[in-house]
Amino acid sequence: MRIARKTWGIGAAAAVLVAGGLAWWQVALPGPLDFAGGRRVDLSAYRGPSPTGVPPELASADPLTKGKYLTEAADCQACHTVKGGKPFAGGRAFKLPFGTIYTPNITPDRETGIGQWSDAEFLRAVHQGIGRDGTRLYPAFPYASYAMLTDADVLAIRRYLATLAPVHQANRPNTLAFPINQRWLMAIWSAMFNREGVFRPVAERDAQWNRGAYLVEAAGHCGECHTPRTLMQAMNTRRKFAGGAAEGWNAYNITPDTVSGIGQWSAQDLTSYLRQGYAPQRGAASGPMAEVVSLSTGRLTASDLAAMVAYLRSVPPLSSKGLPAMAGPAAPVAASGPSGNTEGKRLFAQACASCHAWSGKGAIVPGQQLTGIRAVNDRTGANVALMVLNGGGDVHRAGTYMPGFRMAYTDAEIAAVANYVTARFGAAPSALTASDVAALRDQ
Repeated sequence: MRIARKTWGIGAAAAVLVAGGLAWWQVALPGPLDFAGGRRVDLSAYRGPSPTGVPPELASADPLTKGKYLTEAADCQACHTVKGGKPFAGGRAFKLPFGTIYTPNITPDRETGIGQWSDAEFLRAVHQGIGRDGTRLYPAFPYASYAMLTDADVLAIRRYLATLAPVHQANRPNTLAFPINQRWLMAIWSAMFNREGVFRPVAERDAQWNRGAYLVEAAGHCGECHTPRTLMQAMNTRRKFAGGAAEGWNAYNITPDTVSGIGQWSAQDLTSYLRQGYAPQRGAASGPMAEVVSLSTGRLTASDLAAMVAYLRSVPPLSSKGLPAMAGPAAPVAASGPSGNTEGKRLFAQACASCHAWSGKGAIVPGQQLTGIRAVNDRTGANVALMVLNGGGDVHRAGTYMPGFRMAYTDAEIAAVANYVTARFGAAPSALTASDVAALRDQ
């Protein structure tokens, strides 16, 4: 009996230690700039130009111009605007595994927007994720990243938002399942994962790198989409920028890994992609990233884009499983290519070949290229299917515009053509089903 009790006690202690270790592993995550080493210093102690605020090109601009620029750098409009709706009036749905979150109205309407908010209340919401009435906000609002913004920059955004036309549009209630619908739990989440505080530059890094860090980590909050999540829905910074998800789309690896990331992209490639949503031989931005370019990075100055590129190229490379090396050229004739998917081939011939060509090189303009594109070389096929569903791009960007076929084809047909595209032009074929496409369509 004593031996049994002793054995049980040892087993219980081991279980507690394992559980504690797992919990620690989930919570004790690296900070966003820990990879860089060096000394983090307060902004007042940094000897170079301040990495915060607006770039030198706008140093003499009026306050509202500066606030507008910072609002665009923070990409506020995309999330707070429902497609086809009034800018910043909220209502955009973010469908998550445990329910749907709707973004709030941030126009200066006094009843349904933020017209009656004080500066202190606005700062608290942006930095701490606490609403005007003390309600905890969900981290779909990226306050863990925005916490690094300075008070001055947050208030500049606040001043600009106050100049917008007020839109009287009530906020839609979230539809979250228990226990996630218990907002007080977000206080615990925030205590564990919102600890970074206002941006502190790395003393040994130059001004451009620190400016890029501020734009990428704080204002642009790139990691919120491009970093995978832990079980507790925090950014897994051990896999910083190694790929995540956004609204059903795969947000790919943006570390300098040469196979699955952007290691083979030149600085010019990255700058072109951030400025116009297209880089020759690399493809065009689509889905949420196309919105980022249209409403945020495409409006930044040359110096800020250069800073972002310099910072991204300094991040340690990480390999992403499931993202193989790009496939080579495809055969230029219809008779070649994968067999066994006659429906996908028929649909490609009917709706795709006239623009993309059977070779995948593009029939008319470079923006129609399919070969060497990450989405086509993603064996999940999710982004290809979403592009077929929704279309995307911009007719003014190197011919990157594509119409959507959501209303033209069934889920089974879209699955078939997406699988054909990945098999013909990619490194590994996808195996999408009609039910997979139905779930993507719902996004």
